[in-house]
Amino acid sequence: MSKAYKLIFFLSIFVIFYFSVVPASDIPNIAALSFLTDKAIHFLIFLYLSSIGLLSRFKFSNIYLLIAIFSFGLLIEIIHFYHPYRYFEFADLAANSLGILLASFIFQKKD
Repeated sequence: MSKAYKLIFFLSIFVIFYFSVVPASDIPNIAALSFLTDKAIHFLIFLYLSSIGLLSRFKFSNIYLLIAIFSFGLLIEIIHFYHPYRYFEFADLAANSLGILLASFIFQKKD
């Protein structure tokens, strides 16, 4: 089962990266998420990504995985700094971190 989780994890990384670098106006049905705030979306995406990553049972430490996921979010924010239609926001990094921390907490309690 961990192979399926790994595939889902890497596909999710690709999809999240893609939607993070295209202008928001190019994302279909973005209005469907209008009831959520931007920070809530960041939180949920990184909660999901961290959960799938932890379920993947990679052969390296979970702390390295979670640092890599945080670094992925940081890379996206750095790209946003230079992107003409996106903005770097420390609050996005904070929301990402909260999602990562909650997933870590849930999986610590589970083991």
